[in-house]
Amino acid sequence: METKRYFDDAVALLRELIATPRVSRDEGRAADILFNRMVEWGVKPWRTKNNVFAFNTAPDPAKPMLLLNAHIDTVKAVATWTRDPHSPDTEDGCLYGLGSNDCGGGLVSLLQIYRMVEVDHVATSRYNLFFVASAEEEVSGKDGFSYILPLLPNFNAAIVGEPTSMQPAVAEKGLMVVDGYAHGVSGHAAREEGVNAIYKALDDLVWLRDYRFNRVSPLLGPTKMTVTQVESGTQHNVVPDQLHFVIDIRPNELYRNEDILEFLQKNMRHCELKARSFRLRSSSIALNHPIVETCVSLGMKPFGSPTLSDQALMPFPSLKLGPGDSSRSHSADEYIRLDEIEHAIATYLKVIG
Repeated sequence: METKRYFDDAVALLRELIATPRVSRDEGRAADILFNRMVEWGVKPWRTKNNVFAFNTAPDPAKPMLLLNAHIDTVKAVATWTRDPHSPDTEDGCLYGLGSNDCGGGLVSLLQIYRMVEVDHVATSRYNLFFVASAEEEVSGKDGFSYILPLLPNFNAAIVGEPTSMQPAVAEKGLMVVDGYAHGVSGHAAREEGVNAIYKALDDLVWLRDYRFNRVSPLLGPTKMTVTQVESGTQHNVVPDQLHFVIDIRPNELYRNEDILEFLQKNMRHCELKARSFRLRSSSIALNHPIVETCVSLGMKPFGSPTLSDQALMPFPSLKLGPGDSSRSHSADEYIRLDEIEHAIATYLKVIG
């Protein structure tokens, strides 16, 4: 089957997106571009906020439903870029630009797959396909995938086009951010007055530093917990009456976020804890799920991913599978190889066929 036209269109669209700043919560112009290209290609897109999606309004009831998802937005460019992050330059087969790897390559490749199957009918699939380009993924924003989720049907599986070197990430660590507070009584530092909130928090901070969760995932390893911020005190001669700290927790699939918080609270001697959210959960898909078995039959190797994606918001089986390398994400001089996009289109067709 001739796929060159779709590859060329994918690369052309990615160049347009790279040239369009689309930092999280400011993806409007990029969503416009994506929407207009879809119309041009005969895809009938829908849009809510900056999320753009397409689906067959008359799906085959005999086929399972498969979501194809990738995100539009990017992080801010870091200061160490040596080239213009919005100039889609190609050198030695590499397309440079912010968001090229994370996850522009997956976005444009999955869109071409939807177009080939559901619009142009030049390829077949054993699934009904539903395409979603989501916004605000990099900040897990309320107007991104979580906003569109109530509008979506229940899927049998999802492919999330994050960069995985086209190997299936069948499990993903979640994220829970917890605020901790210690309360003391202010007083003059030169006198025996007050209750020092810093001293009250010390035992709990040491416990958090030393504790290790005992359920270790064969795919994701242990649940990781790190105190990343501490703030207290107003000036050198005042005993601080408040201390605030932040814990970054990366759960594996063997723990629920709510259970982790309850356990930590029981082990705090002096501090109170409050989770900012429970919604970014660890996710996984069974190794005997048909789409995973197809990947394995094609010679791919399932693995566990430490990075977070919109997969954390999906209440149905999902895996990450996309062109590019995760190590390039959020880095200066980000790029994707053009042959990675070409390979992704060919591989996706095999996975869904």
